[in-house]
Amino acid sequence: MTDPHLADDFDPTASSLSDQVAPEVMAELLAVRGSIDNIDATLVYLLAERFKATQRVGYLKARHKLPAADPDRETAQIGRLRRLAEEAHLDPAFAEKFLNFIISEVIRHHQAISDEHNGGN
Repeated sequence: MTDPHLADDFDPTASSLSDQVAPEVMAELLAVRGSIDNIDATLVYLLAERFKATQRVGYLKARHKLPAADPDRETAQIGRLRRLAEEAHLDPAFAEKFLNFIISEVIRHHQAISDEHNGGN
């Protein structure tokens, strides 16, 4: 059975280290990387679901002529994510950068939806 999360051209054993480490070290490295690959696939699907939800928000905002950005909501979300990151022992600055990138993409999408829905007004 083929893993549907792997692209046809993805080689999970690809490494420039193969000739530099003992086979048992390479096997352990590949096992850990397999877990990382699974996490990455999960992240992609989670982001897809998140953007589906934010797209619905964008259409709601466009229909009611609301602004694409909501600075108070964004500030609250950033604070919340920083606290969660601290609890999870993840660098809060990294978490904030990540969320800021997502927020900027969401706002860009919301603006495009608004422009499409309201004729650029």
